[in-house]
Amino acid sequence: MPKQVQPLTQLQVRNAKAKDKPYKLADGGGLYLEVMPSGGKLWRMKFRQADGKENRLSFGAFPDVSLVGARAKRDEARQLLAAGADPAHTRVERARQTRLAEQNTFEHVARQWHRTMTIKWQPQTAEEILRRFESDIFPAFGHLPINKVQAPDVLDQVFWLALEGNKQ
Repeated sequence: MPKQVQPLTQLQVRNAKAKDKPYKLADGGGLYLEVMPSGGKLWRMKFRQADGKENRLSFGAFPDVSLVGARAKRDEARQLLAAGADPAHTRVERARQTRLAEQNTFEHVARQWHRTMTIKWQPQTAEEILRRFESDIFPAFGHLPINKVQAPDVLDQVFWLALEGNKQ
C-alpha cells in the first residue's frame, strides 16, 4: 500500500527554498513539487504505465501553475490511467491534433493553394487574388476548419460583398 502523504499547503509551496541539489515536496497521488538549485519550482507527477515502467509528467512551473491547478492536472492524469490510457501519450496526441487543426484551417489551405497556383498566373493576378482573400474571405472563414466551410456560406459571403460593392 502506498505511503500516505500530508498534502502540501500554499504556504509550503511558496516558501520552498533552493538547496544545493534538487529536492521534492510530495503532495500525494504521485504529485510533487521539484525545487531546483536555481530556485525554479516544477510540478511533476510520477506514475507507472500499464507495463510496469515508471514515468513522469510535467505540469509546469510554480507560480504559473498553482497548487490547485497542479492537483486538477494530476486528477485528470489519474483518470486517464484508470481508463487504461497513458497520460504522457495522450498529451502528445492532443498537441498533435491541435497542430493539425491549426494547419487545416480555410486560410492555411487557401494560402497553400495560392502558392501552387502562383506559377500559372501573372504576378498582378496572384497579388489581386491574395488581396481579395485577405480583405474579404479570410476575416469571415479563415479561422474555420476547412471541413466546416460550406459552399453556400461562401456564396452568401460573396453575394453580400458584391452587394456592398454596388452601394459604394
